[in-house]
Amino acid sequence: MDGKTDILIIGAGPAGIVCAVTARKYYPGKKITVMKNIEKGVVPCGIPYMFASLKSPDENKLGTNALEENGIEVIVDQVEKVNRDKKTVETKSGNIYDYGKLILATGSAPIVPPIPGIGKKGVYPIHKDMDFLKKSIKNVKKAKNILIVGGGFIGVEFADELSQIQGLNVYLVEMLPDILANSFDPEFSSLAKDKLKAKGVNILTNIRVEEFTGDKKVEGARLSNGKKIPIGSVILGIGALPNTKLAVNAGLDLGKGKGIWVDEYMRSVDPDIFAVGDCAGKRDFYTRKDTPVMLASTATAEARIAGANLYQLKVVRENKGTIAIYSTYVDGLVLGSAGLTEGTAKKEGFEIVVGSAEVMDKHPAAMPDVKKIKVKLIFSKQSGIIMGGQVAGGMSAGEIINIIGMAIQQRVSLSELETLQMATHPYLTSAPTMYPLVLAAQNVKHV
Repeated sequence: MDGKTDILIIGAGPAGIVCAVTARKYYPGKKITVMKNIEKGVVPCGIPYMFASLKSPDENKLGTNALEENGIEVIVDQVEKVNRDKKTVETKSGNIYDYGKLILATGSAPIVPPIPGIGKKGVYPIHKDMDFLKKSIKNVKKAKNILIVGGGFIGVEFADELSQIQGLNVYLVEMLPDILANSFDPEFSSLAKDKLKAKGVNILTNIRVEEFTGDKKVEGARLSNGKKIPIGSVILGIGALPNTKLAVNAGLDLGKGKGIWVDEYMRSVDPDIFAVGDCAGKRDFYTRKDTPVMLASTATAEARIAGANLYQLKVVRENKGTIAIYSTYVDGLVLGSAGLTEGTAKKEGFEIVVGSAEVMDKHPAAMPDVKKIKVKLIFSKQSGIIMGGQVAGGMSAGEIINIIGMAIQQRVSLSELETLQMATHPYLTSAPTMYPLVLAAQNVKHV
C-alpha cells in the first residue's frame, strides 16, 4: 500500500500527538498522518504509578482520541527508512508513504548498561509499551526483594510506589553520593531520602551494581561495596537514549550530544524534516551546552513550536534553550527544580547569590492540612537575574516551581520578585507577609 500525506509524524507519544494537533490548528487544510510502532502506548509520566496507585495499568493508556477528533489519520506500522531525495518513508510492512513535511518524534529507549547478567529474566528496562509493562508489573509483584537501579526521578518514583506493596522489600542503588543529585542541592534531596527511608526503602548511594547473579533468572546482585543482596526482580531507572537510528541512516546530523541536531524552530539540517521530544537534541538555557534532559513537558513545548512552524515561521522563538524544569512526588512531599542548582551554577563558574525561605503554605499556621514549604532561589550576583530555583512542600509546590520556571524564561530580576504582586487566601497560600518567593528573594545575602 502506498500513501501520500502533507504532514507525516513518526511517533505517537506526547510530542507526536501535540505536534499533530498543533499542526491541525495552524494548517487546517493539510492532510496529517501519525504513524506509531506500538499499538498500545502509555502516558510516560504515569508508568511508576501503574504498579499500585492506579486501580489497573490500563488506566495509564495513551489514547489517540485527540488525533481522530481532529481528522488526523493514525497508522500502526514501523518506519524502516527515510528517503530524503524522494521524500518518502518505507515501513516494516512494505508500505511507502510520500510526505511534504516529516516530523521525527521517535522518542527514546531505556539505557541498559553493560553489567554482567543484565540479560537475565526478571531485569526490566522501562519500555513505553502497555503489553510489556503489564507483564513486568505482574512479575515484579511476585518478587520478595526488588532492586531499582538509579536514584534520579524515575528510580525515586518507583521506590516510593513499590514501597506501598505489602511484603515487598525495596532496594535503591545510586552511584552518585545522593539521590536526585543532578536536579537538587543536598538539603532538598535529603528530604526525599528521609521520606523513602521512613517507608522502608533501603537506599544505597555511592555504590554501583557489579553483577546480577542467578541462572537464567536474576536471583541476586553483587555490589561495588562487596555486599551481595538477594533479589527477585530489577527495574532499570537510569535514564534513556534518543532514538536516532532513522535520522542517522537518512544522513541527518546529530548535535554534540546524542540527539538529532535542530535549530530553534525544531528544524533539522533538512528544511522539510523536524525533530521533537526525546529524539531531538537539547541545549542548556544558560550555557548552550548539549544537555540530556528528557521530559514530556519539554517535548510538548517543542512539539507546539514545530507544529506551528512547519510551513511558515508563525511562532517566533528566541534562542532560549532548555530550562530543565522538574517536579516529583514522594509520599506526600512535592519536590520541584528549575534551571541551575547552586551546585551546578558554581561548577559552571557562575558568580551567584542565594536566597532561601521556609514558611507555612496556608495562613494562619493553625489552618487545617497546613504544610511547610521550603524555597531556594539562585540569582546572578552581578545582574540580579534569576538562574534557578528549588521548592519542597505540599501540593502547592507543584505550581510554585512553574512560577519559578516562568521567571527564569522571562529573565526576572531579584528586585522584581521582591516586589511580586500575588493573590493570597488563608486556605490557598502562604501569608502575603510571608510569601515564599518574595521572602527567598529578600533573604539573599549580597556578599
